[in-house]
Amino acid sequence: MKSSKRIQRQKVRYRIRKKVKGTASRPRLSVYKSNKEIYCQLIDDVAGVTLVAASSREKSVEPGNKVAQSAQVGKILAERAKENNIESVVFDRSGYVYHGRVKALADGAREGGLKF
Repeated sequence: MKSSKRIQRQKVRYRIRKKVKGTASRPRLSVYKSNKEIYCQLIDDVAGVTLVAASSREKSVEPGNKVAQSAQVGKILAERAKENNIESVVFDRSGYVYHGRVKALADGAREGGLKF
């Protein structure tokens, strides 16, 4: 039986989460994208706490191309992470293909100074 796209992504997501763990010194950069928006957060899995978050729904993100917005969100997240003394993270693409908006967000975060 053929799996739907959503079920297939969940399987990949669970497989990634088995390997990727975030700590306070090196949190997990988790990405979620809907058809319109993109959201990301830095998570300490040991304490179960979100340390920093950013999304394309914020006023500081300029409207327009979704890929360009994703890069802006990555930069915003990196700035907030630096304010909280976070320099390196573990990237969790949440089952999405590393391409397009997800890649733009990661590149924006790298430009902002995050290491992963």
